[in-house]
Amino acid sequence: QVQLQESGGGSVQVGESLRLSCTASGPTSSRGWFRQTPGKEREAVAAAYFRGRTYYADSVQGRFIISQDVEKATVYLQMNNLKPEDTGMYYCASDWTGLWSRPKGGYWGQGTQVTVSS
Repeated sequence: QVQLQESGGGSVQVGESLRLSCTASGPTSSRGWFRQTPGKEREAVAAAYFRGRTYYADSVQGRFIISQDVEKATVYLQMNNLKPEDTGMYYCASDWTGLWSRPKGGYWGQGTQVTVSS
């Protein structure tokens, strides 16, 4: 059982930046960020695998960067040039099965809210 703790959410203005952190209680083979807003399906945002491969949703490519600090068991999501459509609850997940964009199972954190205002 892996526990994930997210932090770093908040309220910002359009164009500003935030950095989310996800710290795991144990080793993980994959880590990703997913977001959800009321009335919409959960959206995969970015993922990083232990061997270094990273993936991004088209909507955040070029603006968001996922990175890992293995010693700290922490994965970061640097979010730049934020837009109102980036608003949502951001969840960290690990060790899912299947495609990163459609994860099945795995471990999930409690989420951290990101609100971007124009």
